Amino acid sequence: MMYLIGELAEKCGVNKETIRYYERVGIVSEPFRTDSGYRMYPSETVDRIRFIKRMQELGFSLSEIHKLLGVVDKDDERCMHMYDFVIQKIDEVQKKIKDLKKIEHMLINLKECCPVEKSLFECPIIETLMNERKVGE
Repeated sequence: MMYLIGELAEKCGVNKETIRYYERVGIVSEPFRTDSGYRMYPSETVDRIRFIKRMQELGFSLSEIHKLLGVVDKDDERCMHMYDFVIQKIDEVQKKIKDLKKIEHMLINLKECCPVEKSLFECPIIETLMNERKVGE
């Protein structure tokens, strides 16, 4: 089955400009054009765009998705390249989790310095943050 750009956009839950952008950056192939210039996309493009959107939902950047699709599109050594990509992404995610845990710990500590009476003018959280900044200067 073939889709016009508007039909494809609707089927994938994106707008036409998104599809055009994906073409420009090379993550979606240039479509066949009719004699009158209409873009006609094969049904495989639906799966590809849905894959792209799913990867974005999982936190992958378009640059990473481009690399990932490069691996998907290769016929040789596909599994090895995908494995390497996944290992690298696991390392990045674990680093982000570690950083987020540090932030969480800092926020919990800041919350703990807050008195029961919260309508005070002098805020211990602000004071703590201001004093940390002065120490680091």
